[in-house]
Amino acid sequence: MQITENTLGVLKSFTTINPSIYVKSGNTIKTISPQKTILAMAEIDDSFESSFGIYDLNQFLSTVSLFEKPDFEFTDQSVTIKNGVSHVEYRFADPSMIMQPPEKSIDLPDVVVEFELTQGVLQKTTQAANVLQLPNWSVVGVDGQITIVVGDIKNVGGNVFRYVVGETDKEFELSFKIENLRFMPADYTVRISSKGISHFSANEGKLQYYIATESK
Repeated sequence: MQITENTLGVLKSFTTINPSIYVKSGNTIKTISPQKTILAMAEIDDSFESSFGIYDLNQFLSTVSLFEKPDFEFTDQSVTIKNGVSHVEYRFADPSMIMQPPEKSIDLPDVVVEFELTQGVLQKTTQAANVLQLPNWSVVGVDGQITIVVGDIKNVGGNVFRYVVGETDKEFELSFKIENLRFMPADYTVRISSKGISHFSANEGKLQYYIATESK
């Protein structure tokens, strides 16, 4: 089989969440951060016939990049990556060596706010956090507006960047660590619960992230 650029792009993005991954048979890839604060899943163009584990995902992707449009032949223990007269036999990791996401779906009780977050706004607000060296990305409801507030929740007198993204009749403040916002570029529908969990969904649910909040 061949693996599409879309699937390789998903895998590359997921390396920022966890350097290892266990891919189950089918067309959905999931990963979870070592701290269990980020869970990501993506429905991909390819479908894998069997499950496999990769301990060093960056190394695997770098190996794939040695070939132009390679073919992949999977066995229970390894995958052969080949193109023409050259090939690599890449050995899989034991599943016990890799942290795996939970099987059951995540409930999102008591949703406080729901809004649309465009790729442009996400990029601008995270860029502001990098420029100003701010650790928190908060969704704040005040004065009838939903505002993305980039700042430091432990330093109320510090620098702040704000971007209004919608309207609300509620008051709330739900904060994230900037380091947990490791998204693929897309427009997202965002739902945040008061119970410390949020859901970012894009491409009609084909790309999803569950992120823990820091405060409410």
